[in-house]
Amino acid sequence: MAVLLSDNSNMMMNKPADTSRDASHESAIDIRFGQVGLVQVRIRTTDPGVILDELTGRIATAPRFFERTAVCLDLSALEKSPDVAEVRGVIDAVKRAGMLSIGLTTGSLGVEALSGALQIPVLSHFRAHNQSVPVVQPPVPQPVESAGLPALMHHQTVRSGQRVYARNRDLVVTAVVSAGAEVMADGCVHIYGPLRGRAMAGAREDTTARVFCHEFHAELVSIAGVFRVFETIPADLAGKPVQAWLDGDKLNFGRIGG
Repeated sequence: MAVLLSDNSNMMMNKPADTSRDASHESAIDIRFGQVGLVQVRIRTTDPGVILDELTGRIATAPRFFERTAVCLDLSALEKSPDVAEVRGVIDAVKRAGMLSIGLTTGSLGVEALSGALQIPVLSHFRAHNQSVPVVQPPVPQPVESAGLPALMHHQTVRSGQRVYARNRDLVVTAVVSAGAEVMADGCVHIYGPLRGRAMAGAREDTTARVFCHEFHAELVSIAGVFRVFETIPADLAGKPVQAWLDGDKLNFGRIGG
């Protein structure tokens, strides 16, 4: 079974007719499809010790951000398909590093068999970005075709724990995006205020999408799945008007008007 990460239909499944119960009786459960945000861990070895050492070093720069974070394992970089015992060792190493493995990505040999044996789902593939943050002069944005929907306008503060999502359109926020909050769009994200939380543009793999903000203090920025976590904001970006865009698999940041 594959679960599409970019699917955010947020629609309740239709309930089958039940003639054995009173129609006024409230259902015990609701089943909904919603946006799922995950971190990808691509492994090139199944040695648990090596994985634990590298993960511990990587997350040391932002330990609170990755604490008990859900991750999916990408096995496609391995030279051969691992067996169940090897993957169990990898899952244990990830757990010891403080994160929780909840699935496998598509695209690797034998992943369906491993999924069945481990009783974890197969998730759609997305890309992570681990290079240092480049700060460059942004190119002039090119016109992007849209679905014709007007941008979703949000005029209230987006508070910690809240998420605002613009499906098949751009998102415009005219207030503060607080730390711990998320703003997301299938198109571009425009924030006319401080960005202190997470901003994700191109949620459905639109690599031409961009993130624009008036005052940059972001925890995370993502475009089409390529993301950057910020524990410390670079001095030349902190508090400044900033835009982010993709150049291939490279996530760039530049001051607006700088």
